[in-house]
Amino acid sequence: MELIAVDVQCPHCWEHFEALVDPSQGDQEYVEDCHICCRPLVLTVDLTDPEAPSVSVTPEND
Repeated sequence: MELIAVDVQCPHCWEHFEALVDPSQGDQEYVEDCHICCRPLVLTVDLTDPEAPSVSVTPEND
């Protein structure tokens, strides 16, 4: 299965960037740096609908 690009917004700098989600991994939570300000973020992926994953973003140390 291919990676799915999902638009997310950084809670630090408020800029949008694309995160890549691997739907073959099921629901997941991982740390990824913001592509703009480089601060660490926790991305929580809900794959209830594998065609349209839901991604929530929070600062790593919240």
